[in-house]
Amino acid sequence: MQFKSEENEDEIMADINVVPLIDVMLVLLIVFMVTSSMGLESGLDVELPAAKSQMAGESDDVKAVIITLTGAGKLAVQGREVNREELSSRISEALKAEGTELVVFEGDRQATYGLAVEVMDVAKAAGAKRFAILAESQEGESSP
Repeated sequence: MQFKSEENEDEIMADINVVPLIDVMLVLLIVFMVTSSMGLESGLDVELPAAKSQMAGESDDVKAVIITLTGAGKLAVQGREVNREELSSRISEALKAEGTELVVFEGDRQATYGLAVEVMDVAKAAGAKRFAILAESQEGESSP
């Protein structure tokens, strides 16, 4: 066993311990991965209707505003719950923020048809030009 002499105490240690830095980076990576996947989920729990066919030609990186309607009649724009009075303004803000004219309508299979049409009419008045309806495919994936 070697003991340090008094001469070695004055030497400057030039090595950087990178192990704590790697630990911090891995934690940050995990946090970003979890929060980015959470942003893709809508704010309300919706049971989508099933559809046999899929829409062809659309890529996954298309910017769109997602409007969610639950069976109980609750509404959400981009995952944030809204009431009917502020629906038009929130849709208009979201369309401008995303830089798109596409609205994806995500409605629960228990939602009423009349309310769905009313929401789409409000979206059209707020500036939406194109619409897509999100449905559950037979394989269990959701597709517009």
